[in-house]
Amino acid sequence: MNTYHVQHVHDGRPAAALPPDRALHDQAVRTVLSWSAPHDAAADEIAQAGLLLTGAARVVADTVRTRAARLPEDDGRRLFAELILHEADTSLTRPCTNLHQVQGRARLIRALYERLDRLDAATETATTAP
Repeated sequence: MNTYHVQHVHDGRPAAALPPDRALHDQAVRTVLSWSAPHDAAADEIAQAGLLLTGAARVVADTVRTRAARLPEDDGRRLFAELILHEADTSLTRPCTNLHQVQGRARLIRALYERLDRLDAATETATTAP
């Protein structure tokens, strides 16, 4: 018996229907960054963490992309978001199979969330300004 549900998103963008699960992502990032040597986790755990963090990075990057698009093209916050998104896009094309790569993916997620927080603050400021 399956205990999971598949959600179909018509436009193919998971972030459009599901916001990032920040608590889960933070927990995974902290766990992966706490591993100091490859023997701290089994090879299959490292590989599984790589898959989880890759999926998380894609969802957060998509959310950052959507929020950045709401800002004017000449806004510096949008420029910085586009820079981190370029870095994310480049990073996400590479495999994530060893501890060093998985920890790099965890750091990427932290950077994406930092940018997302700044974009959210910019959006809030813009909507509350007179």
